[in-house]
Amino acid sequence: MSSNTGSPVKAILYAFLANLGIAIAKLATAIYTGSGSMLAEAIHSFADTGNQVLLFIGLKSSEKEPDADHPLGYGKLTYFWSFIVALMLFSVGGLFSIYEGVHKLSGVAELNQVWIGLVILGLSIIIESFSLAGAMREASLMRGDKPLIQWLAHTRNAEIVVVIGEDVAAIIGLVIAFCFLGMTWLTGNPIYDAVGSICIGVVLIIVALFLVVRLQGLLVGKSAEPDLRLLIDELIADHDQIDRVLNTITLQMGPKVMLAAKIAINEEVTVGEAVVLINGLERKLKQAHPEIGWCFIEPDNLD
Repeated sequence: MSSNTGSPVKAILYAFLANLGIAIAKLATAIYTGSGSMLAEAIHSFADTGNQVLLFIGLKSSEKEPDADHPLGYGKLTYFWSFIVALMLFSVGGLFSIYEGVHKLSGVAELNQVWIGLVILGLSIIIESFSLAGAMREASLMRGDKPLIQWLAHTRNAEIVVVIGEDVAAIIGLVIAFCFLGMTWLTGNPIYDAVGSICIGVVLIIVALFLVVRLQGLLVGKSAEPDLRLLIDELIADHDQIDRVLNTITLQMGPKVMLAAKIAINEEVTVGEAVVLINGLERKLKQAHPEIGWCFIEPDNLD
């Protein structure tokens, strides 16, 4: 079972500070040089900066206490806001970059002081790498000894997946912008810069679609991580008065999990003993796995 000691708030903060600084530098450089790929990168960075604010809003709003209208809490709001971030990355980042590239192709203009743009892009790659390293460090605290790719495929922590996805997309976009702007500088042909902007847009759209697919299942309603489900079944079954586990259903509600289980209790157990057994089992499950926010156990003899 992975650890949950990592903090998505820290990862969001790293990304926010990095993106804000980079966005301002890129915009100033884009205005000075007239570079389309640099402008695309500036818009992407400003969008990413706003996205971190949305992720933070989602994280905090998901912590609201349950009420009569939302008895299982507001945890899934974090998935909603993460989904909005993915849409922003697709539209403001990806589609705008492609539009800017096509616009530059239709009216190619000569660029000024291209070397300044290359310097800014090089520095941006370094800064963005620090942001990604911070997000990866928080992810490593959450995933424990589980391989990163496997963890990313199964984790229910939407915020950290979105931050890592954005950071990876940003670094790939920066490298593309650096290469195509460099070709413009070497050849004197500004068409390369326009093509670079289009390529950046394609990368952002691909990453956005990946995030949308990952978040779709969480929005609809997804079970807890496989490791947790296995541990829950083992803990319930490891009881002398329980013959077998008939069925367990888990539902991920943001950082918390709802658990419902059917168990077959030994026939010799009285009703009063069964009540004590179930109450004790629910307490034991919550103590062993604090991420279980709601636990409902029902005795039965059929699945």
